[in-house]
Amino acid sequence: MNVRIHESWKKELNQEFDKDYFQELTGIVKQEYSEYTCYPPVEEIFAAFDHSPFDATKVVILGQDPYHGEGQANGLCFSVRDGIQYPPSLRNIFREIENDLNKPIPQTGNLEKWADQGVLLLNATLTVRASEAGSHQGKGWEKFTNSVIRLISEKKEKIVFLLWGGYAKKKAKLIDSSKHLILTSGHPSPLSANRGYWFGNSHFSKTNEFLKTNGKDPIDW
Repeated sequence: MNVRIHESWKKELNQEFDKDYFQELTGIVKQEYSEYTCYPPVEEIFAAFDHSPFDATKVVILGQDPYHGEGQANGLCFSVRDGIQYPPSLRNIFREIENDLNKPIPQTGNLEKWADQGVLLLNATLTVRASEAGSHQGKGWEKFTNSVIRLISEKKEKIVFLLWGGYAKKKAKLIDSSKHLILTSGHPSPLSANRGYWFGNSHFSKTNEFLKTNGKDPIDW
């Protein structure tokens, strides 16, 4: 498969790519893409790792599954392509940024701008069959992305992990909280946000305060 992934991540993940489970996963994904419409496009499966090199990564946001609608997914969690209507969760993310940082809601839901500043927008599962949410869960992707989280925790310092919702919060056990900042809240989906579990978490300003305190450039959210 002709995927794009930054050389720094290839170096860090080479051993993971060689493991039996990942070889099996690769076979499953190739077959799925040959038989069904799947998202994101093949070359963007590892887009999160292509936009945010290993050394440059300073924030990790964890999603669960790519969007499964036509033209939405671009390989970055919560992100959609230019010109695509914001999904409800993304709209609530932008509303929280507006409230937290007094920034206007952007014209596009494409979050490449964040990724290019060192925000790893990582879905736990990197692919999905069209119109079938969760269809590629349990195939091996979660084992791979858990290894990525552990790798970042072990090899890097002072990373901000943003864990939104019950699924993402479970990943906290993979992270060394003595050397990284873990921020948790409800999920930005309307179901959670409208119950008061999302708005007011101030994660974006808290992230920037932590980065600045530790000598890193803040994110232009």
